Order: sequence, then structure tokens, then C-alpha cells
Amino acid sequence: MVTQAKPIPSNIPPRSKRRKRISMDAFFAQTEGVYAEWVDGEVIYLTVTDPHQERVQFLSMTMQYLAEESDLGLVRTAPYSMKLPNWPVVREPDIMFISSEHRIRVTRNYLDGPADIAVEVISPESRTRDRRDKLFEYAQGGVREYWLIDYERRRAEFNRLNDDGTYDLVFIGADGIFRSEVLIGFWLEVAWLWQEPLPKLKTVLQAWGLL
Repeated sequence: MVTQAKPIPSNIPPRSKRRKRISMDAFFAQTEGVYAEWVDGEVIYLTVTDPHQERVQFLSMTMQYLAEESDLGLVRTAPYSMKLPNWPVVREPDIMFISSEHRIRVTRNYLDGPADIAVEVISPESRTRDRRDKLFEYAQGGVREYWLIDYERRRAEFNRLNDDGTYDLVFIGADGIFRSEVLIGFWLEVAWLWQEPLPKLKTVLQAWGLL
């Protein structure tokens, strides 16, 4: 399920006026339950829309069902942070899959290390950040698959980490289906993401042969 985020306090000034930098520890203490990221001392507050949350919920429900059914790992949704090794950033992917072998990375306030899968549902204000900054950071940080879902442009990209520590774009065949190599058994008909309304969980599970 998608966690209900706390509202951003009304006394927070516009981003252009937020110049004060804070430590990572202060960030975790001050923003628990808030949609926010920390980049080299600066706090970036995030916004979401209903179409964004619909797709987060759809993907997280399907991923979580498969992860639990096959005991493959955990699924976490924002607001829950990911602290990447050797980077002065704390990111908050919309969805994270953490494999069973990496459960030790899950702490109370954040994931201490890379998720095995990070999913970002792109909003207009996050497009550059998600497609440029995070693409580089997640690859360097060791996130094995990085999925980018741009519902306004009806475009989905699935990136897979290679042996060189960079991402390869996964080719989607004529059948329009993406198959994860990290969350074993998960496949997605990309066109589902643009449907209105989105498919029900039951529909996906039936397609997977689990019902």
C-alpha cells in the first residue's frame, strides 16, 4: 500500500529562497514522513499528483504481491528514503524493491544502501532530476534496475545495470512487455500504464497465472 505522506509545513519558503544547508542527520530528524530529498545539504521538497499516485499504487501492489507470494523480498514506497553509498544524497524513489538477501539494509528511517529496483513515476517538475541526476546516481550507487514511468508522455524506460556500472536500456519487444531480471516472475504490459482506469490487481494476477 502507498503510505500517506505528511503535508509540507505551510511555513516552508519557496525553493528559490531556501538557501540554508543542513546535515544529513538533521534532514532525517526534520523530514520524517515528508516527501523530501537531501542533496549535498539542501532539502528538496517533492510534490505528487493523483495520476502519479495511481501508477505508484498500481505498480507497488503488483510488485508487493509477487515479492510476498514468492518470498523474494520487500517493497517500500515513498516517503521512505534511500541513502546511496559514497554520495552526498538521500533520494526518495517512488517505489523500491529490496531483495531478501539485502533486507539488512532496511533501517527505521531509510534504506542504507541501494535498492535492487528503484521506480520513479515522472512528474513535469521532476523530469530532469529523474532522467539525468538520478539516472547517474542510481547507476553509480548500484541500483540494479531503474524504471522511469512518464505518464504524461506515455513513455516508459527500463534501465538495467551492466558490468561497467552504467545502465543499458532494456529493449521492449513487439509484444510490448517488459520482464524484470531482478524481481523474478514480474512482467508488465507497458500499455497497462496508460489505461484509464488502470487495470485492477486481479486482472494482472490472472495474466500472470497466479489466480
